[in-house]
Amino acid sequence: MTLTLATSETHDVAVVACSGEIDATNAGRLRDAVQEQIQAGHLHVALDLTEVTFLDSTGLGVIVGRLKTLRREGGALTIAVTAPRVRRVFEITGLDKVFTLHESIDEAAREAGEARDTARL
Repeated sequence: MTLTLATSETHDVAVVACSGEIDATNAGRLRDAVQEQIQAGHLHVALDLTEVTFLDSTGLGVIVGRLKTLRREGGALTIAVTAPRVRRVFEITGLDKVFTLHESIDEAAREAGEARDTARL
């Protein structure tokens, strides 16, 4: 299965929605999509992984890398994920302690917006 990406904005937060599989062959596309949002000035990004059916270590590495980039700039990265198989990848690696895994993109975007508002104070 291929990876489909779409970007939008909700709660004044950039959203990168992914659908399909994120693996070594296409993880660079995800990295580029998030990086484009950062370069456009969006330091608070929500990843919508609710339609992702597979995530390998390369894809996970891209997500962690974008988190580090955003944090360095004072931003945040939040995640919505519902597929048990994909959630399990975060749990096995302990990254469920780094990211709060949300059930919906609305929840994830709201958290990113709150992080943005807190950073402004």
